[in-house]
Amino acid sequence: MKTIKAALLSYGMSGKVFQAPFLELHPGFELLGSWERSKKLIQEDYPQVKSYESIDEILASDVDLVVVNTPIDTHFEYAKRVLEAGKHAIVEKAFTTTVAEAEELAALSKEKGLKLAVFQNRRWDSDLKTVRQILLDGALGEIVEAEFHFDRYNPLLSPKQHKETVNSGSGILKDLGPHLIDQALYLFGFPKAVSADIRTTRENSVVDDWVDILLYYPDFRVRLKASFFVREPNPAYVLHGKNGSFLKPRGDVQEDDLKVMKKPNLDSWGTEPLEKEGFLHTEIDGKIMHGKIPTLKGNYYDFFDGVYNAIINDTVEPVTAQDGARVMQIIEAAIQSSKEKRVIDL
Repeated sequence: MKTIKAALLSYGMSGKVFQAPFLELHPGFELLGSWERSKKLIQEDYPQVKSYESIDEILASDVDLVVVNTPIDTHFEYAKRVLEAGKHAIVEKAFTTTVAEAEELAALSKEKGLKLAVFQNRRWDSDLKTVRQILLDGALGEIVEAEFHFDRYNPLLSPKQHKETVNSGSGILKDLGPHLIDQALYLFGFPKAVSADIRTTRENSVVDDWVDILLYYPDFRVRLKASFFVREPNPAYVLHGKNGSFLKPRGDVQEDDLKVMKKPNLDSWGTEPLEKEGFLHTEIDGKIMHGKIPTLKGNYYDFFDGVYNAIINDTVEPVTAQDGARVMQIIEAAIQSSKEKRVIDL
């Protein structure tokens, strides 16, 4: 098996929790190390790797793939430097801060013949995989409406300054919003129009922390909501079709397991507890179905396997730069809609 040498541009939560464990697990990757500006932590978890002093040191090395997992407002600058240096790239969500930046990176990667993937790991959550299977099976009939939530109860401001100061990458719309938007586009395609309401609700907050986006499709609607003031959670996924309904609480265990340093695997990883199963009430071939539905396993490994195959076998990236640009189109339309209080045609 050919080996892809990979490096991270940060070893905060994203690198430590979501990326390094899967780069270590996949036999096709060799983790070289991470750029670490102050705290030198990566060698505590991976003694064989290097703590780089700068992005220049990484780009001057024999690295093949660089993970751009720095604050959102730096993604464009660093991803462009990575591509210009002839390296493949994975860029954390939100991909960029504008559609123009996303399209420039997409064009640059194509010009250079390099692979550029957006880290939308939530496509491989157990929840979303199960919802997708319900839709593929046609269990609900023609869809009438869907509502996705990414809610938390956390009224306190984040200690991470880049998340709580006004900059081009801050706010819930560009933090949790890209997960919800990407999932909707992945399942339903690109909508015809967008309306949105974006608010600031936490005391002393200067960035948006509540969002309600409505995507207009020809025959159905999809609502996307995120808030920090949901103490009693709504179902994360609610879908109503002409034959029935499916409700699914958020139950993917991967983030919580990774935070306590559990090592991912290809066997039992991503298995939800039974109490998090979704509820299906529908009619199929004249038979009423009314009860819990087993949840598919989630595994972020599949994203990295997709990146490996894209680089080695020249397949399409698991989440493309164009996918990232489409998410940014929705975000820009949502900002315009909230500001002008009107529906924005796409």
